Amino acid sequence: MKQGKIEEVTLYSEALGEEMQILIHLPHNYTPLYKYAVLFGSDGKDYIQYGRVGRVINEQMEEHEIENMIFVGIPYKSVSERRRMYHPEGDKREAYIRFLAHELVPYIDEHYPTYQVGTGRALIGDSLAATISLLTAVKYPNIFGKVILHSPYVDQFVLEQVKSVQNPSAFSIYHVIGTEENEVQTQVDGIQDFLAPNRSLKEAIEEKGFDYFYEEFEGNHTWKYWQADMPRAIKKNFCY
Repeated sequence: MKQGKIEEVTLYSEALGEEMQILIHLPHNYTPLYKYAVLFGSDGKDYIQYGRVGRVINEQMEEHEIENMIFVGIPYKSVSERRRMYHPEGDKREAYIRFLAHELVPYIDEHYPTYQVGTGRALIGDSLAATISLLTAVKYPNIFGKVILHSPYVDQFVLEQVKSVQNPSAFSIYHVIGTEENEVQTQVDGIQDFLAPNRSLKEAIEEKGFDYFYEEFEGNHTWKYWQADMPRAIKKNFCY
């Protein structure tokens, strides 16, 4: 299997007032002669290292199972910074969402041959990174046409945001959660039940009438299970 390559870029964010590291995975046969869909991943380094997203994309492109695509990963600088940017109560949440929509997307569109439409862009995240991915799609449904959720953190704010969506046909949602995620050890908030709130999220999404895929896998809140789901998540969202 031929390897893709990762380009590392430092982008200054006006919204956040700081420099952000960006990891851009280009498939092994990348050429500026073709257009590419783009998958934006918060917890970006984790998706590359543990989710093996580059390998999955390469394999599925090689087998002509998915369209041409680029992965753009945004790593977090520290656990505390991750919470500030991704958590619904994080003081940098709104600025991070603006960074994704108004700074990162234009940068990628300017430097790579992308489709430059919402249907050509997806967001992906695990846990809190899934939460911020969903909140970003809710705020900018015309910029991001798809969102992939691996075991998101869900609270009342997240549920209200989903219920407030005016046009649920604007973006699709892929959502998985583990049946053993009723006692998740979090780094700040102690043991949390992720499963019940995710089931409430499922009800809210279905009630709104989104294009929606939901499944509960047998497993817990770890990369072992999210990685195993990656091939299906990518194929389901980026197949021809």
